[in-house]
Amino acid sequence: MTTAVKICGLCAPDDAAAAAAAGADYVGVVLVPGRRRTRSVAEAAAIFEAAPGALRVGVFANAPLEEVLRMSAELSLDAVQLHGSEPAVALVKLRSLGAPRLWKAVTVQSPAATLLAFETYGAVADAVLLDGGDGGRGVAFDWTGVAPLRARLPRGVSLVVAGGLTPENVSEAIARLAPDVVDVSSGVESAPGQKSAARVRAFIAAARSVVRVS
Repeated sequence: MTTAVKICGLCAPDDAAAAAAAGADYVGVVLVPGRRRTRSVAEAAAIFEAAPGALRVGVFANAPLEEVLRMSAELSLDAVQLHGSEPAVALVKLRSLGAPRLWKAVTVQSPAATLLAFETYGAVADAVLLDGGDGGRGVAFDWTGVAPLRARLPRGVSLVVAGGLTPENVSEAIARLAPDVVDVSSGVESAPGQKSAARVRAFIAAARSVVRVS
């Protein structure tokens, strides 16, 4: 079984098209106000349209639930990635209102905190995303400390790994953590917000080279 790949922080339709052509399973657009890679709904729509066949993920952080639902519908999102301090009850509410699949991102601080996040969000999210810092900054976390906790994520809940991934280290991350999805943004860029088609292809090839144990 191979690990799926998400190319996130896409800022231009051409980059999205290149990601889809390279075989990305997911493409992500940041919809959080004030971030370097933030895009408007209209810009996001054009980016997603340029990546046929790839699943669409919108990244939010502490946004009003009505806004998340509205933008999800407008953009035909396949998944909503919540990258703020959203409580579990917010995910329950979003699900009850018909939101698409819910990914809850958490910053890895310690094994104990990660285990608590698995317990808290594993009951309400479709996926838990582990990151090393604020999204898009390319900060890795301690894979060794987290690896023993992989089996504690509830069955049926996907593990997404982000933070500091590159074409050079993604195969090691997959071997250590057995994630369902690996998520990369800055690790495949030639400049902030500009994806390198060559690095995207290299990242996907490296991820596909590892057979994940289910």
